[in-house]
Amino acid sequence: MDALASFFLENQHMVYIVVLSIFLGIEVISNVPAILHTPLMSGANAIHGVVIIGAIIVMGHASSDDYLALVLGFFAVVLGTLNVVGGFVVTNRMLEMFKKKK
Repeated sequence: MDALASFFLENQHMVYIVVLSIFLGIEVISNVPAILHTPLMSGANAIHGVVIIGAIIVMGHASSDDYLALVLGFFAVVLGTLNVVGGFVVTNRMLEMFKKKK
């Protein structure tokens, strides 16, 4: 527990940035009009693509006995891939709503 407390004290400014970004993200997303959801979904897909690439790089640089980095990297790749695929499915479905019906 002391190690966790010392980590937070040493990186206090980083913790503040993460907490403020969480609140800012919640505020921005809650005020988005419905017409902008499709472009935002496409942007989120691009961001998660970067997350997948970063996770692959972390897994590639991790030593073979560092199981924590390998497991976290694997979960990041799997969850990022699910998020990208789900985002594209939702975006495609939303765009089909705007097509003219035959």
